[in-house]
Amino acid sequence: MTDIMWFRHDLRLEDQTALYHAMTTSKDLILLFHVNPTQFIDHSLNHQAFFQAVQFFQTQVNEQMHLQMLYGDIRACFTRLKAAVPSWERIYFNTDEAGFGLQRDQDMIDFFVKNDITVHAYQDHYLHHADLIKNQSGQPYKVFTPYYNRWKEMIKPTPLRTPLNSSIVVKDVLFPKDEAEFANLCASLPQKPFYELGSTAAKKRFKAFVSHYLADYETNRDFPAVNGTSLLSPYLRTGELSIRTVWSMLEFAENSIGKQTFQKELCWRDFYNMIYKENPNQKTDPIKKEFQHINWNKSETDFQKWCQGQTGYPIIDAAMAQLNETGWMHNRLRMIVASFLIKDLLIDWRKGEKYFQQQLIDYSPASNIGGWQWAASTGTDAVPYFRIFNPVTQSEKFDASGAFIRNYLPALKELPDALIHQPWKMTELEESLYGVTLGKDYPHPIVVHKTARLKTLSAYEDSKAYAGDMKES
Repeated sequence: MTDIMWFRHDLRLEDQTALYHAMTTSKDLILLFHVNPTQFIDHSLNHQAFFQAVQFFQTQVNEQMHLQMLYGDIRACFTRLKAAVPSWERIYFNTDEAGFGLQRDQDMIDFFVKNDITVHAYQDHYLHHADLIKNQSGQPYKVFTPYYNRWKEMIKPTPLRTPLNSSIVVKDVLFPKDEAEFANLCASLPQKPFYELGSTAAKKRFKAFVSHYLADYETNRDFPAVNGTSLLSPYLRTGELSIRTVWSMLEFAENSIGKQTFQKELCWRDFYNMIYKENPNQKTDPIKKEFQHINWNKSETDFQKWCQGQTGYPIIDAAMAQLNETGWMHNRLRMIVASFLIKDLLIDWRKGEKYFQQQLIDYSPASNIGGWQWAASTGTDAVPYFRIFNPVTQSEKFDASGAFIRNYLPALKELPDALIHQPWKMTELEESLYGVTLGKDYPHPIVVHKTARLKTLSAYEDSKAYAGDMKES
């Protein structure tokens, strides 16, 4: 009897639930990764970073064992696998609870059952799975704070010691053409990784964060020029680091407000996963239906200026430059640029969510969609629609000296603090003095915030009124 261990976004050999069970029970085990080209987002940093991680993981596994590659249509690939390995009777994997991953798992479980393959599926990606935490009525929570109050009382799972046994792993290459296809894919990736890859690097980074930055996390996490965040999100996205390991390492840290705040951020991760499971269409549909009739600005020019960091608002443009250059964006900046796209430019939040999916190397569907619906005031427990970030105020508060702006917008580096947040206030003499000509070296503002704010409020209120009329009719 042969078993399959199917890796997805759980690229590690330690503290890995499905692998733990596979190694514990199997006598003849195939380690497998399936590449599905229909999921590719061409020319995206998301795509590039993820497959850099897969390539690194394959190299790591192949030092002791062998990670088999399947490449192509998922059912066709697993049909070929069954034909090549007729003794295959069990499969192990860590399941997804929402989105594309859930649909894929449901479809493939149907395939496995029809082919007499026993499924062993586990929840591995979150501290608490989506169906675990309910309110007193047995219903899912819709508001974060009561969810968090219940969540923090729950006993957290502990790391698993995976009994790696290379002697049971099939090392023969089963599908040379698929391996070659994957090698060709890897050859097209950037040679320089977006971050230091692998589980060892992930643990090293988190240990440094806990030792030096965790205590001040509550204070420093909102300032993009300060090294105040964990930078763990790419590792959690690929599964190079287990969330159980993260929690376990946190427990050994001294108690502090920073530690409590960081633990609360991990709760948000669980909360958004639960919300996505309860609202499976939230990538395309607003949860709050009263805001599904907003008359959005459909200007592709405005949208592209936002994407390219050409809005004329330095904090927005610097944040988008960080995203486009590194594939990552500071969390405070994610909220600011989302608010600007939606409530200054009045552009559909779904366009911003999709662009982040393309660019973010730490893209998590549940958290990203949840964050965009929060900013758009269309999600559960979202920011009120009338709360609109002022980009200048946000810039002055969280990048007061302009250090972050100067780092990503070198054209503005000579501007004094008094002008770095609002360069449009420069006189002609100041433009000459600081070597910045508006409209040439740096764009004029794409909108006037005060005017844009009133337009957005009107659009949201019109949508609410229309929804109310539709309900009454």
